Amino acid sequence: MGAHRNRSRCPIAFCLDVVGDRWTLLILRDLAFFRRRSFGDFLASAEGISSNILAERLRRLERSGLVVRVPDPQDRRRARFFLTEDGLDLLPVLVEMTIWGGRRHPNSSVPRAQLERWSDHREELIARQRGEHAAEREQALADLSVA
Repeated sequence: MGAHRNRSRCPIAFCLDVVGDRWTLLILRDLAFFRRRSFGDFLASAEGISSNILAERLRRLERSGLVVRVPDPQDRRRARFFLTEDGLDLLPVLVEMTIWGGRRHPNSSVPRAQLERWSDHREELIARQRGEHAAEREQALADLSVA
C-alpha cells in the first residue's frame, strides 16, 4: 500500500481513508464485477462520474496499490486498469456490501436468487473471482511485454 498519513491508528479509519468515498467504491465495483477496464468504460457507468473525478480516483487507487494501469497493447496512449492483489483482497468486502445492500434496497438491480447464491457460496465466488482477475491482469502484463 502507498504512503499514508497517520491521523489515527484505527484500521477502519485507514480503510476509509483509502476507499471510503462513493466514487472509489463504485470504481472498485466496476473493476471487480463488471470488468470495466478503460477510462471510457468507467465514464459509461450509470452513476455518471465526471472525467476529472474519475481520473483523480484512478490515480489514488494506483498510488494506494489497489489498481495497476497497463498500457493497451493496441494503442499505448490508452490504458487498461486491473485490480492488484491488494485490490483483490477487497473482494470479500464488495461481496458483503452487495449482499447487504441488495437485501435492503427496495428495487435492487441484483436478483434475490443471485444474492442468495452469493450469500450461500461466498468463499467459492471470491476464490473464482480472484483467480479470474489475477489471470486477466497477468495476461495483460504478458501481452504488454510481447507488444
